[in-house]
Amino acid sequence: MTNISNWSDYCVATYRCYDAKADFHKKALGIAVGMTVGSWTDLPETKKQSMQKHLGHIVSIEVHEPGESPEVTERYADIRIAYPDVNFTSELSALLITIFGKVSMDGKLKLIDVHFSERFYQAFQGPKFGLDGVRDLLGVHDRPLFMSIFKSVIGHDLAGLREQFLAMSLGGVDLIKDDEILFENPLTPIDKRVAICREAAEEAKQTTGQNILYAVNLTGPTFKLREQAKKAIDAGATAFLFNVLAYGFDVLHELSSDPEINVPFMAHPAMAGCFYPSQYHGISANVVLGKLMRLAGADIVLFPSPYGSVVMPREENMAIKHALLTQDFAVDYLSEGADATNKLKRSFAVPSAGIHPGLVPLILRDFGHDVIVNAGGGIFGHPMGTVAGGQAFRQAISASQNGIDLQSYASSNGCAELQSAIDTWGVRS
Repeated sequence: MTNISNWSDYCVATYRCYDAKADFHKKALGIAVGMTVGSWTDLPETKKQSMQKHLGHIVSIEVHEPGESPEVTERYADIRIAYPDVNFTSELSALLITIFGKVSMDGKLKLIDVHFSERFYQAFQGPKFGLDGVRDLLGVHDRPLFMSIFKSVIGHDLAGLREQFLAMSLGGVDLIKDDEILFENPLTPIDKRVAICREAAEEAKQTTGQNILYAVNLTGPTFKLREQAKKAIDAGATAFLFNVLAYGFDVLHELSSDPEINVPFMAHPAMAGCFYPSQYHGISANVVLGKLMRLAGADIVLFPSPYGSVVMPREENMAIKHALLTQDFAVDYLSEGADATNKLKRSFAVPSAGIHPGLVPLILRDFGHDVIVNAGGGIFGHPMGTVAGGQAFRQAISASQNGIDLQSYASSNGCAELQSAIDTWGVRS
């Protein structure tokens, strides 16, 4: 263990290491030294003095043995290592390579948390709009937001997209996003796609009175993304969907902090399955889909829900929610009285995949008022059509906000759309 007087100069990584027989102190020391100065005991004393400022330090080791509680069935240790700022620059790529580069391949070892030094933390503005800014753009502050997803987009022309967009808009959605697999193509190039969908949004507004944010998928060669984003904004883009894990957190940071790209960013979780699901390897969901997304500038973050077709355990959902909505990330948890002066704006949480109106009470129970209810098949698959599918969700949101069970609300208010959704998908409790 170590006694560091100024934690503001260190980032702290927490690892969970599984091993039936390992000396966890030796393992921790190997990480602390191996991921920083490389070697310590072999260095001459004069060299150690100059290298001391670069050395990683063991903060704590918590060993858990099988049988100590019903949840512990294998021997493991939670190991915290402090990494000095002097070793890396203020990019998330530099930090991730430092704390989880080659060690990510060293046995059953998972990165489960990270706290940032004050210097590192101050280098990031976080979400430009954040949860409150997105609400301001829409003019909606009194309820959860509601988003729809294009379905069947590849091979459709602009007229086909416009038809889908208009139907979703008339159903009462606040946001519409592209499918993450819709890339630049001759049928629906980004500037024309934006223009035709904004036109449909304005048409729907004449009926619903609602503003709509359209998150168009920002894709292309990495070094041309800024140019592509500006082209879309010139055409009227109001938000971007971005496949962050394919391009990298630093790319999101560069784009979201660009003063000429003044629209919210929605982070898609594509490829996240390479990181969080394993008990023994990768990076925990609260880090890869929570802390790092928010720090890099995502205003809205999608991730698998605990309820639908692509399921993430509820406790992991709650950890992401905590990271996006409430948590400060600096290492002040280690220093009494310390305070991070750069408070990040909150990001919207969007539990997704397989969502239908009967799941809305669970979503609001777990995520509260500040959540985006996100649906695709639950809208397009409604027996009464796409518009009715959207209306059923709005009715379910209203019922849940008022603490009324969905069946009672549908019956007492004559909500045929919600009743049809209940008859089709049921209600989860």
